[in-house]
Parts: sequence; structure tokens; C-alpha cells
Amino acid sequence: MLQNKYKNAEDFSKDIDKILNRKKITLFIKRLFDILMSAIGLIIFGIPLIIISIIIKLTSKGPIFYRQVRVKRDNKDFKIFKFRTMIVDADKKGMLITVGEDKRITGIGKFLRKTKLDELPQLINVLKGDMSFVGPRPEVRKYVNIYDEYQKNVLKIKPGITDLSSIKYRDESSILGLSSNPEETYINEIMPTKLNINLEYIQKISLLYDIKLIFLTIFRVVGKGENEES
Repeated sequence: MLQNKYKNAEDFSKDIDKILNRKKITLFIKRLFDILMSAIGLIIFGIPLIIISIIIKLTSKGPIFYRQVRVKRDNKDFKIFKFRTMIVDADKKGMLITVGEDKRITGIGKFLRKTKLDELPQLINVLKGDMSFVGPRPEVRKYVNIYDEYQKNVLKIKPGITDLSSIKYRDESSILGLSSNPEETYINEIMPTKLNINLEYIQKISLLYDIKLIFLTIFRVVGKGENEES
């Protein structure tokens, strides 16, 4: 574990600050990449976005988008854009995490989640500057509030649409579905592991590494679909 190299959280935090200070140019280039690619993405996926929006509206009651409050850089709240894949007020009718074959997920929602198309509207968040293409997946406030002083350092960079931890836990909902206490498993096992991976990412940040993770995400999504169909 990365934190084990440090005597205390303060030293760890200072080291993270030094790393990010050295990578100011890298972070600037990363932002330019985000602006350019999110704008291009919204143009390319414009028609698919419209088609998905129509299908969602025709097949289930409620809004097209699900705008949940998440936490971004500097521990600030923002609303994330996602296609709605669950019934209205799903977060009030169950946990904030999805578990196994969650009954709150709509018919089209299952397809959107499997293909990750529900994440497409987050291109808007990237263009606005709330998110990046690659970075720690933005968490809900409830779970951020239990981060320890080491883990809070992930809030020093922008959250992302994808990251290495989300690739590793591609089947997170299935894993949680096998647990007798899904939320406890998430908080005590999955979340700490994901945060450790994200803290290590900060030390590796580069445009080339981001591009590698983007392609790895695409390959994993496509590969998963092929495996499920065979």
C-alpha cells in the first residue's frame, strides 16, 4: 500500500502536492485534451445521444438524465450527467450502490449499463471542467465523508469517466450481489482498494497513460460484451 511508505497523512499529502506541482504542464495538456475530445465526442455521438434519449422517454416514466450529486476536486459537490437507467427515485428506494440484478434497473437501463453508454452524457461534465476523461470515479458525498486523511488526497485531481479501478471492478455490482452485506463490503473492501489504485494513478499521470486507460476501457467493454454473448 502506497501510504505505508509515509509516517503520517500530512507527509503523504505534501508529497502528493509536490507531484502535482511538478506536473502542472501535464495537467494543462490533459485539460486541453479533455476539451478537444469531449467537444468532438458530443458531435460524433450526437445522433446516438438523441436516439437513446427517445428510447428512455418512450420505455419508462421519468426524466432522460439522472443528475446525481457527486464530489469533485477540492471536495466540492457537482451534478453528474448520466442517462437514467433506473426507476425514478431509485436512490430513495434502496442503496446508493447497485447490487447484482438490481430490480430498480429498467429494461433499457440494463443494456446501457452493460455497454457503458449510460456514461456518454458525462462528456458534458468533461467539457464544463467538472470531470476529466481519466481520473478517480466521482463518489457520492456519503462515502467521501468517511475517507481517511490519506484517501482524501484523491480529491486533489478531477474525477474521471474512467480509471484503472473502474476497469478492475468492471463487475462490481455482481461482486456485491454475492455479499450478505453489500454496502459493508463496498465500504470496507472495494472502496479502499479503488482509492489506493487512484492514489497511485496520481503519481503516474500523463497524457499517454490516460490514452492507454481509455483504450483499455473500450477493449474491456467490448470484450465483456463478447464473453456474455458467447
